[in-house]
Amino acid sequence: MTPAPHELADRITRRLSRGRTTGDIRALAVATGGCSKPVHLSGHRTLTDLSGTVLTRTEGTVYAPCGNRRDSVCPACSDRYQADAFHLIRAGMCGGKTIPTDVADKPRLFVTVTAPSFGTVHTRRQHRRTGRPLPCPCGEYHHPADPRLGTATDPDRYDYRGAVLWQGHAGDLWQRTMIRLRRALATAAGLRVKDFPDHARLSYAKVAEYQKRGTVHFHALFRLDGPDGPDDPAPAWATAELIEHAIRTAVETAEVTTRLILDGTPDVHTFRWGTQLDIRAIRPEHAPATDDTGGEISDRALAGYIAKYATKGTSTSEAADRPMRSELDIDALTIHSHHKAMIRTAWDLGTNPDLAFLRKWAHMLGFRGHFLTKSQRYSLTFKTIRGQRAEYRRAESITATGHDPNSVLVINDWRHTGSGYNTPAERELAEAIYARKRQHRKEKYTEENTP
Repeated sequence: MTPAPHELADRITRRLSRGRTTGDIRALAVATGGCSKPVHLSGHRTLTDLSGTVLTRTEGTVYAPCGNRRDSVCPACSDRYQADAFHLIRAGMCGGKTIPTDVADKPRLFVTVTAPSFGTVHTRRQHRRTGRPLPCPCGEYHHPADPRLGTATDPDRYDYRGAVLWQGHAGDLWQRTMIRLRRALATAAGLRVKDFPDHARLSYAKVAEYQKRGTVHFHALFRLDGPDGPDDPAPAWATAELIEHAIRTAVETAEVTTRLILDGTPDVHTFRWGTQLDIRAIRPEHAPATDDTGGEISDRALAGYIAKYATKGTSTSEAADRPMRSELDIDALTIHSHHKAMIRTAWDLGTNPDLAFLRKWAHMLGFRGHFLTKSQRYSLTFKTIRGQRAEYRRAESITATGHDPNSVLVINDWRHTGSGYNTPAERELAEAIYARKRQHRKEKYTEENTP
């Protein structure tokens, strides 16, 4: 069967690209910021003036960043995603990038909610008063790098099914908690629930982080605005103490109930949060830290902390980077037996029609939610941040040709022709470019912030 003209052209382009020099590869890798698995685009880019006259035309193959947020897949794109997440989160706490700076004066809280216990796991403990290390439930003292940390001390008694089921319903439990929280806030303020939107708006950003045992917990930033969002002052009754009380009430009472048929027996399953709940007030960056901060944390430090976890898979790096296609994929995984058991449990539970989604997310130990989510009016969006960056680069590239960006029309015509590099050496070159770029950025930051 004769290939279509564009398919034949793509084949020829890929064949010719194998003869590229190191300088060519370096230029392509630099253009992506050192992306480890770039997308290949073949076609042309044409600049015309407003009358339609062609000013310049560039043809060939270019590399575009893959955009993967996982550090284990592409450090360069993960780093870019982390920077975008930092600005998105910090804008909602401190203002900037279309968000007014007076949001930093509103009540803001940092909350961590966790999963319940599903069995005893290996852990490092210390005495609450003396700080002396205490033995693990298994009787040993574990080194911080011990791979057994977080795994079941007795796999036969660990509730893997309960852990995976909770994980699969964690997103629903969060939504139910938000409903409860708004009701609790209205009650605490002496308002009817239906009248609450006329007096205040609850905004939040949250990120999911895996614990070593394989279950997620959520870190969330809460801010209370007036009814019109960040531009509107918070109501006079809104205090950090009132919001904290409402959060505790919502977390302690929220639950998700579902009826499932497992092993041929219908049963009602109820999912709730664990008993560990941490709530801290957020201190403005300009406010000095004192010895009596009451567990407060600065907004800048918090934004960096949250953004870091937005780029991670599991904290133990035990989850797979790709979905499971069969049980053979699970058998081939070289991970701890504890996490492999969670993946296998999710795969087996996925045979239930009501739990079919667990097979799709078995590689994430059953968790199917987004790692970073926010309410609509918390701050700007990733799309806005990326659009601003794209517009800046467009104007920069046009200016380099000697033309006015405001009087030039850009016409792009590109086709996807592949991804990645042809050899491991090319990938190593790209990763070295990224590593050097990152080191240079660290040195510059250190120099600018050293007294």
